[in-house]
Amino acid sequence: MKGTVVTKQVLRLLFWESTIRCNLTCAHCRRLESDEAADTDLSTAQAKGLIGQLAELGRQQPIMPVLVFSGGEPLCREDIFELVGYAKSLGIIPALATNGTLIDSQVAEKIANSGIARVSVSLDGATAEVHNKLRRLEGSFEKAIEGINHIRDKKVPFQINITLTKHNAEQLEDVYELAKSLGAVAVHIFMLVPVGCGQSLAETDMLTPEQYEQKLLEICRLDGRGELQMKVTCGPHYERVIRQEGLHKSRMAAGHSSGNVPGRGGHKGASKGCLAGLGVLFVGHKGDVFPCGYLPVNCGNVLKDNLSDIWYKNKDLARMRDVNELEGKCGVCGYRQICGGCRGRAYAATYNYMAEEPFCAYIPPEIAR
Repeated sequence: MKGTVVTKQVLRLLFWESTIRCNLTCAHCRRLESDEAADTDLSTAQAKGLIGQLAELGRQQPIMPVLVFSGGEPLCREDIFELVGYAKSLGIIPALATNGTLIDSQVAEKIANSGIARVSVSLDGATAEVHNKLRRLEGSFEKAIEGINHIRDKKVPFQINITLTKHNAEQLEDVYELAKSLGAVAVHIFMLVPVGCGQSLAETDMLTPEQYEQKLLEICRLDGRGELQMKVTCGPHYERVIRQEGLHKSRMAAGHSSGNVPGRGGHKGASKGCLAGLGVLFVGHKGDVFPCGYLPVNCGNVLKDNLSDIWYKNKDLARMRDVNELEGKCGVCGYRQICGGCRGRAYAATYNYMAEEPFCAYIPPEIAR
């Protein structure tokens, strides 16, 4: 591409790795650095600079983005609630992504008073045996459930996140039922992307394309119950599946758009599979900007570059937004506008983020002929 690329793309979600520190060492984590790298986390002043840049970008578009305070474990950061309050004061919608194990009654009270719109808690199994194995810490399941109960008692909306692997795939419906019994408003299913520590799981625990397809159909059936909001992350072919199964119209009518993470009330929007660089950005703990947390293509750094300039002018982001740039079967697929394939898995397999999705079983008719 030649010259400066400018688009009117709307940024809906910015995930910020607020610290590299974490009290767990999960088998499927995207991070590679240890807690010793925490001295390179953005300082309070630098973090407020990032938040200010995000607010500035938000004022240029119809909606203010959601800022997800992620990690590592964001509750390991001492100034986390100061930064949440600062984001809230600028009109940004704050959300918190946590493993839940550090949430006691006092922390839950702080979360409730901070104005955090929603908390996501990761449960990678419906039982302690399964969850603790992936989390690599005995008692982490029990502590997460305890944290969830504290959040619920403070009437803070929360969702359950699960990363699907061969190890826990058979517990998908059990996790759904557990989430419902706990009072969650949503279940978000993450399809494993082989980056970071997750690379070691790629051969042993990665679902096959056919297994992914079956799990997406199972998610579709659970979604069809209309009891909880359902979202599939890093499984963009779900947008094809729900259309093939006739679920799309009823899902949109209910406001369950996969393109958004609602706050307290939720909001509707156009569904899209892979949101890397389209509605989502990820900022690492040093300020580096990536299309998503699973796609290691550096698009700039907020300590050196303005976030708006990165979002509107970066050539890699512009290329990802152009479905005509997709290669392989993704390039000819009739669902490319609403799926697009996972750019992170494409990159992990080929070092080409526009290559075809390697974990999709669907064969487009154009190829089948």
